[in-house]
Parts: sequence; C-alpha cells; structure tokens
Amino acid sequence: MPNFETFTKRMAPLVKQPFVTIQKRGTLSLNAAAHALLGKPDAVELLYDRDEQIVGLRAVPKGSEHAYPLRSQGGKSVGPYIVSGTAFAKYYKIDTEVSRRWVASLVDDVLCIDLKQEGTVVTSNRSASQSADTSNESS
Repeated sequence: MPNFETFTKRMAPLVKQPFVTIQKRGTLSLNAAAHALLGKPDAVELLYDRDEQIVGLRAVPKGSEHAYPLRSQGGKSVGPYIVSGTAFAKYYKIDTEVSRRWVASLVDDVLCIDLKQEGTVVTSNRSASQSADTSNESS
C-alpha cells in the first residue's frame, strides 16, 4: 500500500533571487526575497532615474510623506508584496502593456530594477483559467 504524503505550499522552497514585477496597469509586486532585501518594510517610496531608466524602491516609515504601503498578497507576511504604482508608471511612461519581471538588486538602500533590460513577460494563472472557461463555454 502506498504511503502518501500531502504536499503543501509551505513545503516548496522560497525563491532566494529578489524579483520585482511591474504588472499591467502599473502595480508593482515584490517577491519575499526582494521584500527581505529591503529589510521587510511596511512602506516604500518609489524612485525613478530617467537617464538610466532604473526604478527604485526605498524602505520608509509608513507615515512618511511619500510612502506607499506594501500589502502582502499571501497573508501572514509571506508575499508577494504589492504596492500601487499606477500613477507612478503613467507619470514616467513606463510600459505596462504586459506584466514583466526583473531581477532586483540593492544599491545602497534602494532596491533597483533596470528597465533597459528586457525583463521576463509573466502571465497570471487567472488569464489561463479564464480562457479555458471561455473555450468550454463555446463547446
């Protein structure tokens, strides 16, 4: 008789590489490694270097004038961490036609992504399941 073991999400190893994703409409998403690299802040300020096309996030106290709160999507602070960047992306004309993910690096106290790098196009599981639902409806 097989001795089955139930797989839980907590058994999967955490990604150690820090990533930042700019989603459609400009929302920024940090994985747990990126959040930890910043010192696990409750809020960040959004920075942009126009000449170098680098997006930066710097940890700030939640009550700071330019603070954007980070929200954990996984509950109980497991990530990913979301920050509203729609106005930021529009103001700096950052392409948000598709969601893209970049490897992030810490420069001084700023988590940086280089938009001159192509980034990896990411798709949501929802769009795949929604297209499957609509294809089933036409049957």
